[in-house]
Amino acid sequence: MSEHLASGTRANVRDVAQYILDKYDHPLPTMKLQKLVYYSQALHCAALGEPLFDEVIEAWRNGPVVRDLYSTHRGRATVTTIPQGDSGALTESQKGAIDAVIDSFGGLTGWQLSQMTHNEAPWIQAFDGDDEYPQTPIETDVMASYYREKWGLAVGQ
Repeated sequence: MSEHLASGTRANVRDVAQYILDKYDHPLPTMKLQKLVYYSQALHCAALGEPLFDEVIEAWRNGPVVRDLYSTHRGRATVTTIPQGDSGALTESQKGAIDAVIDSFGGLTGWQLSQMTHNEAPWIQAFDGDDEYPQTPIETDVMASYYREKWGLAVGQ
């Protein structure tokens, strides 16, 4: 899934989201944005053994969500910009991980991406079906080991 990625300084989730939005020439559904952010974190964790960003991903009913990012687009179906998001703040390595995710999953809808996460161990293990907006984190170490195996990666790929 990825070409060689190098580790470095962690990004901010808003910068990651803005970079994803900058790759599209049309507004992006917020569900799709959240899932592409999730898979970007997953790839970075799996390939490099460290998170892309520090913000916590939570297991919500419709799949993984970063609450801080959600607060920037709450109530909107689509977005084109993220307040305080700066895609220029990302390193080439960080952009490489995100680009690999967009290349692999960018053609899918938010609902398709949500269904994918619902069939994968990190979300399944974290989701508490009694609460639509739980605060249960999806642990990055669980993401790293699961996706490393699923995608056939070794740390440093």
